[in-house]
Amino acid sequence: MAEWMQEPPLDIGAVAPDARRAPAGEAVGVVLIVDDIPDNLAVLHDALDESGYTVLVATDGASAIARAAQALPDIVLLDALMPGMDGFEVARRLKADEATAPIPIVFMTALTDTEHVLAAFAAGGVDYVSKPVRPREVVARIAAHLQSARHAKQARNALDAFGHASIALRPADGRVLWQTPLARDLMRRHFGAGAAGAPIADAASSVAAPLRAPASLCDWVRERVTRGPDAAEGADTWTCVTGTQRLHCSLHPASAEDEWLLVLTESSNGAAIEALSLQFRLTAREAEVLYWVAQGKTNRDIGDILGTRPKTITKHLEHVFEKLGVETRTAAAARVLGTLPELMRRK
Repeated sequence: MAEWMQEPPLDIGAVAPDARRAPAGEAVGVVLIVDDIPDNLAVLHDALDESGYTVLVATDGASAIARAAQALPDIVLLDALMPGMDGFEVARRLKADEATAPIPIVFMTALTDTEHVLAAFAAGGVDYVSKPVRPREVVARIAAHLQSARHAKQARNALDAFGHASIALRPADGRVLWQTPLARDLMRRHFGAGAAGAPIADAASSVAAPLRAPASLCDWVRERVTRGPDAAEGADTWTCVTGTQRLHCSLHPASAEDEWLLVLTESSNGAAIEALSLQFRLTAREAEVLYWVAQGKTNRDIGDILGTRPKTITKHLEHVFEKLGVETRTAAAARVLGTLPELMRRK
């Protein structure tokens, strides 16, 4: 038996404008409904279709995940209790996938006790409706959440458009709450596909884990956050070196509690290294070694940066000293800073 009921007539003025019927041929948005009872799907499908939404349906968790990944709906209306994979697990998997993570999820559940409500939000839901549901109320809630999601997406796109690659981070566990596309690309470039830019598989469950920032970055964020609410004001930046590229991360308080914003910028050491090579007639690798010596790095540090052994760095330095006519790394650094001060200030 269907467990839905129709509510009394609702004043259309109380419903958000976006929830009303869209002009012919114009879709308000795409909604994925997930429920294992066909009658329930039919009732909500009709209500949403009448309001101008494009409606997709799934009757189990696995097909819901596949459909969401393929179609990328604007919002998911998800039954909490289903045979096999329940709605909470579906939500966790959607939130662990970078492609579907931004999609808002509204739970439908007949269990409204505190434990299940908390479970819905912990799994990534933005809202829940109680069964038996009121279709028009659902339509109004969907309209409100879609508007919020679109504003958030526009804000993230605006940050990228102005070159502000940004990540919202929860310092306590290093979880990435959201990130702009540009930030995701930078994180992948410097830390690989498993860091913040993509979920890491949980070996015990074969389920994608939540996105997390690299441990070294999280440690730095936590250290700064413990200094107090004004820790980010005038703060220095955390820098990661990858080849000739540098990723700079600066920390700023975000509006939400226990949420901090990282703004990422990238700079290149390539111009300075090329200038050193031309100025002192060094090979490309010798110029790289000299650059990092001038930045105060040890042979071990330089070996880590360039992916080689410290003994190899020592050998390169012997050639560098000979070409510069110096005997120590301090003298070499001074020669560089005296010759190319403008380029060497680019850190």
